[in-house]
Amino acid sequence: MKTEKQGEKNVTEKKKAGIAQRFLNGVEIVGNKLPDPFILFAGLAVLIIIVSAIFSAFGATVIHPGSGEELPVKNLASAEGLQFILTSMLDNFTGFAPLGLVLSMMLGIGLAEKVGMLDYAIKKTILKSPPALITYTVVFVGIMGNIASDAAMVLVPPLAAMVFYKIGRNPIAGLAAGYAAAGAGFTANLLIAGTDALLAGISTEAAQIINEDMVVTPIDNWYFNIVSVFVLTVVGGLVTTKFIEPRLGEYKGEEVKEAVTEDPPNAGKALRNAVIAGGVYIAIILGAILMPNSPLTNEDGGIVPSPFLDGIIPIILFFFIIIGTVYGMTVGNIKSSKDVANFMAESMKDMASYIVLIFAIAQFIAFFSWSNIATWVAVNGAEFLKEAEFTGIGLIIGYIIFTASLNFLITSGSAKWALEAPVFVPMFMQLGYHPAFTQVAYRVADSSTNIVTPMMPYMVIALSFMQKYDKKAGIGTFISLMLPYSICFLLTWIVMILIFFFFEIPFGPGIGPYL
Repeated sequence: MKTEKQGEKNVTEKKKAGIAQRFLNGVEIVGNKLPDPFILFAGLAVLIIIVSAIFSAFGATVIHPGSGEELPVKNLASAEGLQFILTSMLDNFTGFAPLGLVLSMMLGIGLAEKVGMLDYAIKKTILKSPPALITYTVVFVGIMGNIASDAAMVLVPPLAAMVFYKIGRNPIAGLAAGYAAAGAGFTANLLIAGTDALLAGISTEAAQIINEDMVVTPIDNWYFNIVSVFVLTVVGGLVTTKFIEPRLGEYKGEEVKEAVTEDPPNAGKALRNAVIAGGVYIAIILGAILMPNSPLTNEDGGIVPSPFLDGIIPIILFFFIIIGTVYGMTVGNIKSSKDVANFMAESMKDMASYIVLIFAIAQFIAFFSWSNIATWVAVNGAEFLKEAEFTGIGLIIGYIIFTASLNFLITSGSAKWALEAPVFVPMFMQLGYHPAFTQVAYRVADSSTNIVTPMMPYMVIALSFMQKYDKKAGIGTFISLMLPYSICFLLTWIVMILIFFFFEIPFGPGIGPYL
């Protein structure tokens, strides 16, 4: 009887596994049919031209919420529209806010990465952590690793696996913790990262559809991000120790010979010098802010708003240039000023695909805005939500779930936000929500499901590291390990948003949920 029930149970489990596998296969098939993001946005720009012609033919109009002016939907396929397309194309590209912000940030961060400073700092942080805190250190470093953008998803997992293996714990658990933290915790950081500049730029472009004076700065989500780092570090550590390691059990795989890469003999001294140089730089900036009649503060002596906040990107850029240069000079990678420029140039090569993508995104948003379709969608969408009485925090949670699901098809965070922002930012502004609040909702949704979508290119790389310890591991194995992290991070972030929302805790300097 017991055997019979066990057999029925096994059949049920196989059916469930089959359904899950078919679902993942379906997602993969649909996702693979999507074109490259550049082609996707170029196609969307063409679609806006067609839709604008149809709307214009039917005489569609919208009342601008700010000026009260009646705006017609303008036809991009008309003579006026064609003139706009041709004469504004270069300005759309070069004037697109995220372009300068991100490239400027990456000049400094890229220098620090290319001279080897970021890699060495991440490695030593994990290796020197006390055994009792290894798990939490891995998660913390993984989350903080997004300062080096996607590089953390490649660098942290194998290092974490190596450390776990050396201290007698299951290396696959270490790899899982590292990848989950770097992927699902991607949006959180104690520092202002390139992601902050990128998303803020796109948010500003979208917000100015409704209010041309609205600006979202890279620090508008900073307080929320800082709290997220510590909360997610605890959550990620608990998921690893309470769910992942018990599920994996003791590692009984073949002995693995870890490849050891030699660090420069004076790398420790170089990192120390870089930290000292960075500390001196920060002290100088703080001194400049605190001095009487500081040029970095506003007329009242405050910093919200202030030239300091307006110039935060150049300030961060110089910070990374200084620490990267000091590290590079100490280890011998930088021997002349020419080397600094060469390393920066190398980092810009890595941004080539981003620059190409931005060209298409900039045209799509410009067409969307000029035609007044963006305003029409925002105003009518907001009115529909108001009439449906779906305008409270439940709407934001619904939006989070929608974006988290969309991540299975479009994994590029910048591409997805460029697609969503022109619609949802103006729409939520119409409902009274600050663009930076909408941006927070987007960020937590986008990050949480990064690690469970088969469309994420880094999943294959992480899986190859996993197969080093378990040759039978497949995509299903990997996703089953990532799912607890994804769900727990998403739920944790939703609870955090609710706490910030109801207790009116600022998401960044002077930034609440409402306009």
